[in-house]
Amino acid sequence: MCKGDKMLDDEKYMTLALKEAEKAYLMGEVPIGAVLVDNEDGTVVSRGHNLRETRQDATAHAEMEAIRAATAALQRWRLTGMTLYVTIEPCAMCAGALVNSRIDRLVYGSHESKFGAVESVFNVVSHRLLNHRIAVTAGVLEEECRRLMQDFFKMRRQQNRAKKKASFQEALPDSME
Repeated sequence: MCKGDKMLDDEKYMTLALKEAEKAYLMGEVPIGAVLVDNEDGTVVSRGHNLRETRQDATAHAEMEAIRAATAALQRWRLTGMTLYVTIEPCAMCAGALVNSRIDRLVYGSHESKFGAVESVFNVVSHRLLNHRIAVTAGVLEEECRRLMQDFFKMRRQQNRAKKKASFQEALPDSME
């Protein structure tokens, strides 16, 4: 496979991860999506999107959901021979889970300047002291991944302002309205 083919495949699978992120968005979850792919035949083994609010579970990140689904489907915890596609750079918890599950490759869309544990804040997945390192490709469909997050948080800020305004108006005496 030539480099151009790999790039097209990366975009194809990142598009699937974006669809997972859109599901999270529609649920009111932070829109991050993940897809785990078998490197040998390109089969999508599992998918996941954020479910932290829905499940009230701090570990229900897109990457963790995809890993859990894959280990259940494959009946094994070692996910060697797999690539994880995720729309946003993984956090420390997820990066650690990728290393522990022995995933071969990580492809992500946009950097995460506050929590990113692959390149932005920490470098968990290829730290020289760990017994497993993951190949990383960053910036695949970066603009689309970033825009979805920005749109979500813009919507959230607007909702919060509207709630504050409604609460303020409810608290006013009738004569001041």
